[in-house]
Amino acid sequence: GYWADIHCNLMSDPSWEKNDMGWSIVPDGLREMLLWTSNRYNMPLIFITENGSAEPEPDLGTAINDEKRRAYFESHIRACAQALGTGYVNLQGYFAWSLMDNFEWQFGYQRRFGICRVDFETLERTPKRSALWYRDTIQSLGRNICHKHETDWFP
Repeated sequence: GYWADIHCNLMSDPSWEKNDMGWSIVPDGLREMLLWTSNRYNMPLIFITENGSAEPEPDLGTAINDEKRRAYFESHIRACAQALGTGYVNLQGYFAWSLMDNFEWQFGYQRRFGICRVDFETLERTPKRSALWYRDTIQSLGRNICHKHETDWFP
């Protein structure tokens, strides 16, 4: 099974930042998991189909200016680029979770992952800062991402 195959201990360091779900935010862990998966399974084709962060959004103003979520995406996409830069990872896709705020099984409508805010009473949708940043990132092929290492990971 999955847990036996990964041969690791799942843990959380108290110093790691957490999102609104209480999950640790560790982009280096994503990079290391991509490298481990590529090594373990001989560079399989990889698509990251759900990667995102629930953040507290008590009002429309806070929701639209979701800098913490934008930074989450930037750090995780940077980690993917670092893994790709090794030449040993065949990552072919990265999909943000989620396009719109939605019903989360554990918390209903109380936790918001979307890059577009949904007013659940009117169903009006408003793009958040993270949506605009993600659009710009796709259009620029990642050239808008701040680099925290001397090596330039993007073309």
